[in-house]
Amino acid sequence: MTDRLAARFAHCRAERRAALVTFVTAGDPDHATSLAILKALPGAGADIIELGMPFTDPMADGPAVQAAGLRALKSGETLTKTLDLARLFRAADAATPLVLMGYYNPIYVHGVERFLADAKAAGVDGLIVVDQPPEEDDELCLPALKAGLAFIRLATPTTDDKRLPKVLRNTSGFVYYVSITGVTGAATPDFSAVAAAVARIKRHTSLPVAVGFGVKTPDHAAAIAEGADAVVVGSSIVEAVRGSLDRQGKPGARTVAAVVDLVRSLAAGVARVRKAA
Repeated sequence: MTDRLAARFAHCRAERRAALVTFVTAGDPDHATSLAILKALPGAGADIIELGMPFTDPMADGPAVQAAGLRALKSGETLTKTLDLARLFRAADAATPLVLMGYYNPIYVHGVERFLADAKAAGVDGLIVVDQPPEEDDELCLPALKAGLAFIRLATPTTDDKRLPKVLRNTSGFVYYVSITGVTGAATPDFSAVAAAVARIKRHTSLPVAVGFGVKTPDHAAAIAEGADAVVVGSSIVEAVRGSLDRQGKPGARTVAAVVDLVRSLAAGVARVRKAA
């Protein structure tokens, strides 16, 4: 079920470093440019890719990711087109793990059984669905696991030791620790607090722990890599897309390059930290 994810984390452990997980929004700024960005990420240093499924009411997303989703929706992106992006990416890359991230509503409208079959056929490795709590595991989590897709849960600074086992119960692939309270990209994490939180989660699970929300720079990435198994960066990447667009919001010659340059610098930040063998 999580072969590509497990293999990638094993590869990073062998290299004594954390993994770099990059988030991009499907269809931002348009479908063709989004595919070009997606295909360029592994070569820039992305170990795992989260592909955001645009949604009109993204309650956990900060302004940068919300704006990316609106650009994608305006350009005509749909869940069906997002699954097509995944399929086209997988046709050219058999190794890089690909995780779909988003909200339950578009999946529900698509049909859970159909969505899971389509995602698996497209070469998707796992799902992060932020508005599906453990109490609703029968709705999507357990069917996803049965279909052979990892179901990656979020833990937060407010997930205490009483709640954590329930969050982890059906989690697979990795655990995503949200380093701040609030929405994506809203603040800079307290790196010492994050390290302590990761250590606490690791006392409850053998799964890799990835840390995201608020990681913006190579220095941030290096600081998170000290304690985490993976560093997740999203808002600064979608901001690189936005910053490359012209006044009409159209991509230019620098759009893909802007993302590649940033991801390359983030990968270098992660690689600074050598973990114990």
